[in-house]
Amino acid sequence: MLVKAWSGVKRTDGSTGGPPLRVLHSEPRIDWSVSGKNTMDYAEIAPIMGRLWSPIAAVTSRWQGRDNVQIAVAIAAASIVPDRPRVAVQLYKTNLSHDMVLAAGAFALNFLRPDQLDLIGDFGLVSGRDRDKLADVGKTGGELGSPLLTECFGYLDCKVVNAMDGGDMTCFLADVIAGKTLAEGEPLRWRDARSQLPPELMARWEQKQSSEIEISRATMGNINHTFWRPNK
Repeated sequence: MLVKAWSGVKRTDGSTGGPPLRVLHSEPRIDWSVSGKNTMDYAEIAPIMGRLWSPIAAVTSRWQGRDNVQIAVAIAAASIVPDRPRVAVQLYKTNLSHDMVLAAGAFALNFLRPDQLDLIGDFGLVSGRDRDKLADVGKTGGELGSPLLTECFGYLDCKVVNAMDGGDMTCFLADVIAGKTLAEGEPLRWRDARSQLPPELMARWEQKQSSEIEISRATMGNINHTFWRPNK
């Protein structure tokens, strides 16, 4: 099926909005959730998979005058060209940030310092649907409006150039249009944060993660094989 243009972004709440997108080609939606269970023993690859997580970042976005932030650890460099840096970022559809990034076509990655453990709870265990998580946080506006934290290890201001649907999540490919390292040392990593978080906070995180795993298990097969391209 060839479609010339689509006037809005379909969001997970059923509404549309955001910059116009052009769909070049669309294939039928395939649900792989009934294709059979993977019999692989995850324990055999857990030491590898656990080391693929990135440093912890607060992913900030702005859409229609509203700011939001979430925690993410699925981030990777996506360019070998020094003067054209790119990143790939995975955001889950249950998060408000997913819809805001999809609509705005922009986000910022604010990598946390080791002394910013408290932000994991502030940004990762509270929904932006309930309150403004950045209301009392020092920030400036990036080139495309995404909030940039004034206190963090460093930030990357990003413009989305492509997006791949993953069923339960979307993988955003983005150009890094600006950035700065603000601190010495190393950013905070999840393997270190786990051992330092208070037990109560860790229990809340595990409960949230368990719920999201069940949602992902039910939806990750519903991949929409559509090529995504924003209008110029």
